Amino acid sequence: MSSTATQPASSVSPASSGTASFPAANPKEMQRVFDVQKRHFHKVLKVSKAKDRVVLLKKLLAAVERLTPEIKQALQKDFRKAPHETDLTEVMPSIAELKDAIRHVKTWMKPERVKTPISLFGARSSISYEPKGVTLIISPWNYPFYLAIAPLTAALAAGNTAIIKPSEFTPETSKLLTKLVKETFQEGEVAVFEGDHTVSTALMELPFDHIFFTGSTHVGKIVMAAAAKNLSTVTLELGGKSPAIIVPGANLKKAAQKLVWGKIMNAGQTCVAPDYLLLPEGETEEFVKQAKAAVKSFYGESSADIKSNKDFCRLVNQRNFQRVSGYIHEAVEKGGKVVMGGETDSSQNYIEPTLIANVPESARIMEDEIFGPVMPILTYKNLDEAVEKVLSKPKPLALYVFGSNNKHINKVLKETSSGGAAVNDVIVHLANPNLPFGGINHSGHGSYHGWYGFRTFSHEKSVFKQAPFSSIEMLYPPYTGFVDKMLQFTKKFFV
Repeated sequence: MSSTATQPASSVSPASSGTASFPAANPKEMQRVFDVQKRHFHKVLKVSKAKDRVVLLKKLLAAVERLTPEIKQALQKDFRKAPHETDLTEVMPSIAELKDAIRHVKTWMKPERVKTPISLFGARSSISYEPKGVTLIISPWNYPFYLAIAPLTAALAAGNTAIIKPSEFTPETSKLLTKLVKETFQEGEVAVFEGDHTVSTALMELPFDHIFFTGSTHVGKIVMAAAAKNLSTVTLELGGKSPAIIVPGANLKKAAQKLVWGKIMNAGQTCVAPDYLLLPEGETEEFVKQAKAAVKSFYGESSADIKSNKDFCRLVNQRNFQRVSGYIHEAVEKGGKVVMGGETDSSQNYIEPTLIANVPESARIMEDEIFGPVMPILTYKNLDEAVEKVLSKPKPLALYVFGSNNKHINKVLKETSSGGAAVNDVIVHLANPNLPFGGINHSGHGSYHGWYGFRTFSHEKSVFKQAPFSSIEMLYPPYTGFVDKMLQFTKKFFV
């Protein structure tokens, strides 16, 4: 789930007037903790059994449940996130990931038998899942709790140690994560380093066995380059412009309600939020009507009601407010028309749920990931045109298609490429731990959740066990006529 591009080292919380301050990078301390974790990994975690890992996971689960009131308070302070939304998008998913891992880690750890070709008759082959080692988790500000806990769950389930670098743009949640980790784990198991981008830069100098980064595509490239110096494996959970396509004949009322919910939850600061909408020509007016009705049902009748509603959170800081409000102003200057919302208030980092029609392709809102409660509406003459529009942009993290015509739906799914896709809904595909979550190319590398997270933090080691007698021995030198006959026989019948 991406966060937007690099920002200053400190920021003003929309819920307070103070400026957060963070400790400077301390490479010596980072090296010390890294060495402690490396020793602990080799002595303890590398040879841990399922029951040992379950103990750690249960400790983390208990901590999340115990600290839930404080988690809600922290996110309320950071960007006025409603407690119920924190439960829905931060606490519940964290608990679900943990419970799924606790239930299944024993099964996940079992070696997987695979077939051995008959030419290697007598031997047995398997895949063993071993932990990678010392891992680094760099988490973002948009879902600052869940997007630290979910990869940590996978790392622990796979038998690794972890160092977490939380975002400096949600300082209260960052402090809470530090408290949770210190109260729950030994330093050799899990540790947290708070601070600005210099802390991340210093950490990435260390030879981690795996780096898990959630954030923007721009910073993802920096992380990948840094990891290359130590040949660390990397998982990049990024973002991009996730399209929503309404095919002809779709139920506009249902589509509008789901799209509005997905777009303005967390004030649009969600990596898989629908980033722009493709509608059949002639349906904009009806869609806007239904979207307005959905907003009213969620947050109130008037603009004043929405603004005062405690369930609607704010942009995380002033820089993001200026960026998103700037998208609106530029789109209008270039011919776009605000057809819903549009009100902003810089003193609160507030942007009203907004739809913009007739947006030109040259507007920045059609190039950058928006990360705010604003959605451009584009229209198309035929479905081929809509597909071409999607293909003209980098591959997105998610794609949404609404309709009842399976031929149209399958056309969109088959002819486009995205990290994941959902039909007649948005975002909720993340809630299924049996589905891998991740991007493709610009929207990310690798995936996680459930079994896929365990595999991401594991090395798949191939194990080949030879029988007392090996058919290969008959092909050893010297290469006599017998060996030649055996080779011809094997190529003809067994290869």
